[in-house]
Amino acid sequence: MTEPSERPYDPDPETNAAVLDAKGLRALAHPVRLQLVGLLRKHGPSTATRLAERLGVNSGTASYHLRQLGAAGFVEEDAERGNARERWWRAVHQSTWFDDPELAEREPEATMAYLQSVAATYTLRVQRALNELQTMPRAWRDTFDMSDWPLRLTPEEASALHEELRAVVTRYRPDTPEGAATAPDGAERVSVITHLLPEPESTSAPADSSGPGSGSGSGSGTEAP
Repeated sequence: MTEPSERPYDPDPETNAAVLDAKGLRALAHPVRLQLVGLLRKHGPSTATRLAERLGVNSGTASYHLRQLGAAGFVEEDAERGNARERWWRAVHQSTWFDDPELAEREPEATMAYLQSVAATYTLRVQRALNELQTMPRAWRDTFDMSDWPLRLTPEEASALHEELRAVVTRYRPDTPEGAATAPDGAERVSVITHLLPEPESTSAPADSSGPGSGSGSGSGTEAP
């Protein structure tokens, strides 16, 4: 289970990942806080005013949520940039990890709120990319892809697929300050968003109401203009 700006593989001290506990889960179970953390990780330190402009909220709302994130340990004041009139904030971690079934069972409401916020944020990111697609350089337009791959798997096979996808992603350069410093010319930020969505027969829709692409699995995605 993931959130924006995270690295989709096992955390260790070197990846600077926040592993969610109950307090952290409840703190991030709000879409504005989730987006604030993502912006600070993506663009670096900023102020409540600038972050509020990006999110389309007022600065008081952004300040409140930043303080809540600070109390939970996700952000901290950047004393080197701040002054008496303006507080700067920076992300404490570069990624978030949530893969604790017991925690999800103990905190079902917070878990659902968190995952709903994650899903909404992913939707916004996809829509933003679509809105910018026409003006992207052709080389980047040709990489754009949205595909679904209907499969029939056992739980064990689905877990194995998840591990294989993670292994593929980890072969590539992560979007970190260190990765940006060593990246070759022409490298830009790319978001790889994966969903592994179980659809048990007891809750699946009728066969004739399947979604886009659910019969082909071609992987060709959306053809860029």
